[in-house]
Amino acid sequence: MSVLDALRIAVRAIIANRLRSLLTLLGLVIGVSSVIALIAVGQGTQQGVSDQIRGLGTDLIFVEPSAAATTQQGGGSALITTTLTQADAQAIAANGNPAISAVTSHITGDTQAIAGANNVGAESVFTFSNYAEVRDLEVSSGSFIAPSHDNAGSLVAVLGARVAETLYPGVDPIGQEVRLSFLAGRVVFGFTVIGVLQEVGGAADADDQVFVPLTGLANRFRFLYTPSGDLRVTQINVQTTPGANTEEVKQQVSDLLLFRHNRTDPDFTIESQDDLLDAASEVANTLSILLGSIAGISLLVGGIGVMNIMLVSVTERTREIGIRRAVGATATDIVNQFVTEALALSVFGGVLGILIGVAASLLVDGSSVGDQEITTVIQAWSIAAAFGVSAGIGLLSGLYPAWRATVIDPIAALRNE
Repeated sequence: MSVLDALRIAVRAIIANRLRSLLTLLGLVIGVSSVIALIAVGQGTQQGVSDQIRGLGTDLIFVEPSAAATTQQGGGSALITTTLTQADAQAIAANGNPAISAVTSHITGDTQAIAGANNVGAESVFTFSNYAEVRDLEVSSGSFIAPSHDNAGSLVAVLGARVAETLYPGVDPIGQEVRLSFLAGRVVFGFTVIGVLQEVGGAADADDQVFVPLTGLANRFRFLYTPSGDLRVTQINVQTTPGANTEEVKQQVSDLLLFRHNRTDPDFTIESQDDLLDAASEVANTLSILLGSIAGISLLVGGIGVMNIMLVSVTERTREIGIRRAVGATATDIVNQFVTEALALSVFGGVLGILIGVAASLLVDGSSVGDQEITTVIQAWSIAAAFGVSAGIGLLSGLYPAWRATVIDPIAALRNE
């Protein structure tokens, strides 16, 4: 029996049992499409997190306190007392390390931004004039914080793109007043808007932030200073030169801070962007494996369905098998017949599952669930893997029923009703 003959017989048998074949295909289609769609979601999550980390800037090292006392005020605003100070940042910058190109620092806090009848929750970043350069922020209108604002402790503000759009729809924000509410609304300061950042897009934090001079905040909240008069900060951002050995820079910064803090064990943590990317990739890969495994179970169930249908088909076609054996069909011909039928079901189900999985991934890309935007990245290897497993399941599912068909005694088969 030729391959074309086996395929023709397989198609005829599938068409003769349309409903049964359709239900069998359904399990494979669900399995293949689920594998593709869920892996696309997992890979999209990884890309989204990676893009967000890269959006923080380039060649950055982040220094944060390892232990901080946080005083929660009503309404969710948080003021953080930290082990790091602006003097630490200045010492890192003045250390003369050629691998360090710039250093800045900041404090962040959740605030309510208010302009007229409009308001929006925003993260306020209290920082210095070189923050935009270190974090690769670009201004679309106006200007960023200037050194003169640092020195004077001015109450000026630079708005992220989404904050500006929400507070001043259709109006130029430059020169307008924005009020920032602290401590659950018990403290409100007015700031003059001097700039609006270019929109970063996606889940970028900068679009939802407000940037104001840290000295302006510190002049009004004196507890941000240590007893010795140093200004506390919650993060120091160290930008390295391109190609610098970040591990060496991290060690040098660590040694300097240990000396300044007069400690043998660090009261801070140091991480580079590469560290954050590696951690994010590891979590996302684990998520992809988990989602793919869950979808793979449905694909396995679909394969079991194919085997069940083929076993039923062997039982129903016992007389046909006996006739074929009687007119000269070999055991190999019978095996080819049933394996081809199982493969035809699996391959067609795999192709249909690929189309549905890709379509579903494209459909949900960019949609939102709650406040979370879904990003999908379709991977060629996931399509190949899903189709290969589907075809492999079809082959394996057809072998046992085909073997059962070959061991049927032709005489007994001809007597079967």
